[in-house]
Amino acid sequence: MSPRTRNLVFGALGLAVVVVTFAVVLPRIANYRDVWDVVKTLDAAWLLVLAGAVVLNIVTYAPPWMVALPGLPFRQALPFTQASTAFTYIAPGGGIVGMAGSFGLLRAWGFESGEVARAVAITGIWNQLSNLLLPVVAVTLLSIEGGQDAVLTTAAVVGAVVFTVVVGALVLILWTDGLAGSVGALAERVVNRVLRAIRRGPVDGWADGLVRFRQDTVGLIQRRWWLLTLAAIAGNLTVFLVLLVSLRAVGITASEVTWIEAFAGWSLARALQLIPLTPGGVGPVELGLTGILVGLGGANAEVVAAVLVYRAFTVIPTLILGLATIAAWRWLRPERPEEGVEADAVKRPAGEGAEPQGRDVEGAPR
Repeated sequence: MSPRTRNLVFGALGLAVVVVTFAVVLPRIANYRDVWDVVKTLDAAWLLVLAGAVVLNIVTYAPPWMVALPGLPFRQALPFTQASTAFTYIAPGGGIVGMAGSFGLLRAWGFESGEVARAVAITGIWNQLSNLLLPVVAVTLLSIEGGQDAVLTTAAVVGAVVFTVVVGALVLILWTDGLAGSVGALAERVVNRVLRAIRRGPVDGWADGLVRFRQDTVGLIQRRWWLLTLAAIAGNLTVFLVLLVSLRAVGITASEVTWIEAFAGWSLARALQLIPLTPGGVGPVELGLTGILVGLGGANAEVVAAVLVYRAFTVIPTLILGLATIAAWRWLRPERPEEGVEADAVKRPAGEGAEPQGRDVEGAPR
């Protein structure tokens, strides 16, 4: 199967999942007319609270990248994160597309490829680890509250195992150059065997690449791992806050679905976004979250309304801001000297007035 045919099949499958979710499954859970009647009950006060939660959520997109890429100021980090996240909503591939988009956008702003690759890798690892760990935390809280759910428990066990494996591999990679090179060589051999089976060309250079990654990354992680962790936690909690406000806004009380139960359902739905089937997990996330919340005691129409409001308020603002940012990218980039001036500075011998490379007078990376 050619790459073009495979992409078409993959896209058709994703489209089918979206259509089945919104045209077949959700209407069977709750009639859209009833859902709209629930949405119409939202008053101005709840809409203001929702808007505040959305703004807080958007603001927390920036700190992880500011930590992972020293020198990236908030005024650039905020629009950048909206643009890179928008990529995940307009193309299948999920986090992979977002990471590729992040790399391209930051390179277009003049950041060096090495520091961009490091920042993309670190933020991606921390984000994926958060998604894997969330079901574990949720099931722990649910157990303390006295509730149990077989699906969530299974997801938590799987998440804990994968989390442990990923963290273990990351520790091995970052322990020494020798271990990093060995892990890279082993991964290269495994991948090449798979590629040979599907008649694709081999990959190489993974051992040296992981050694360079370790050297570039270990110092930053040692200094800033706690900031990265706090930023990831804050970002995830603000997304959950939008869901919790949506539930309460449509009339689902704590006696029907507690905040811990809502957190448990949300954490599993977040894990579904790791499956790169549809852009932004559209379809599987709504279906999974709706099914869990209904199973936990929420009324059908109210749950569907809350889930759709939650997804609308977390996807649409970022999509709009992100696309607007991409369109205006050339005007948002940091101030840089004109090409002739920069070339003249490079030609001058060191110590004869050449400006230092790397940052402008405002401190923004070139």
